[in-house]
Amino acid sequence: MTDPRGPRFGAVLTTIVLVAVLLTGSGRLVLAQAAVFAVTAAWPRLGPYGLLYRVLLAPRLAPPTELEPLAPVRFAQLVGLVFALVSAAGYLSGAAVVGAIAAGFALVAAFLNGAFGLCLGCELFLAYRRLTGRPLAARVPIA
Repeated sequence: MTDPRGPRFGAVLTTIVLVAVLLTGSGRLVLAQAAVFAVTAAWPRLGPYGLLYRVLLAPRLAPPTELEPLAPVRFAQLVGLVFALVSAAGYLSGAAVVGAIAAGFALVAAFLNGAFGLCLGCELFLAYRRLTGRPLAARVPIA
């Protein structure tokens, strides 16, 4: 279980990085973002943005009122990784349009999560679980 504010903070930072990617067309920058997605998906407690949240922000905030499962967040990071890798491949191979489109899709998803708390990757994971008959609680209140 995780504090939902951590992934949302990470989405804000991802939004900033992806805006910079679109403004500069930097394949290396989106590749760095792909590394963040990969680390966070594989080892959520070691994800760079999550570490920043836990060290810099969480101590200054009230404890969370609810926790959310980690599996949907990890899946969302994998989806972000795929889009970032496609974007990096596009930019680094000279297919800037492909890079920009993939970065744009990732940017929309990150912005929706950061600004409104709507995690598209998480929702996709939960929909898959419901379709396969394996529902997962979305949030758990803290007593």
